[in-house]
Amino acid sequence: MISFYYHPTPNPAKVALFLEEAGLPYKMVPVDTGKGEQHSEEFRHINPNGKVPAIVDSDGPGGAEARLFDSTAILLYLGEKTGRFIGAPEDRPELLSWLMFIGTGVGPYSGQAVHFQLAAPEKIPYAVNRYRWEARRHYNLLDTRLAQREYLLGDTYTIVDMAAWGWVDRLTNVFNTEPGEALGSFPNLQRWFEQVDARPTVARARALVNDHPFKTVSDEETKRALFPSNYATQEVSNEA
Repeated sequence: MISFYYHPTPNPAKVALFLEEAGLPYKMVPVDTGKGEQHSEEFRHINPNGKVPAIVDSDGPGGAEARLFDSTAILLYLGEKTGRFIGAPEDRPELLSWLMFIGTGVGPYSGQAVHFQLAAPEKIPYAVNRYRWEARRHYNLLDTRLAQREYLLGDTYTIVDMAAWGWVDRLTNVFNTEPGEALGSFPNLQRWFEQVDARPTVARARALVNDHPFKTVSDEETKRALFPSNYATQEVSNEA
């Protein structure tokens, strides 16, 4: 059995989609980041970085318990565990390249674009422009990649598509636009997204949010839990 530590945000969504696609038995364990539950000692034992998603697989390698964090690592682990959604052996170089591109490029720049537009206590034009521009550059690369391919690796739906779907699903927040407007700038990505989004498994992955009353109010508790650096004590040295 897999214990899946979840909050309804883009990176956990990728793992939820894989679990539904593969039909693996799992138990969703809510981690309400708005309440700061990601900082608990119990969760930090599973993910020292204090982020979702994470999983605990009671039937890991050799039958031992396995703990994993980071959505890219989890997707690779589950893909290799099941032998599904990882393409053919000859696809391995591109699968790893595009999966890491999403994990180190698309995700972080998208997340920072969202933060500086919608969550930062002060709007910094340079930061907004920097992250929006880089996010757009990354999505343009995905759009170009999909110009002559059904999926990101070719004709086969893989964990790369699941990884990208998690963030493309939130493109409205990334570019702070009206629903549907952001995807219009990326016609190939839009075609791909609509195809992936129509899968029955997507609806089931999205429905996980309904299994727990996650906090939705952004109050002082939430801000302290999500952005602790804004509240850190600043120590100024008097030394020359």
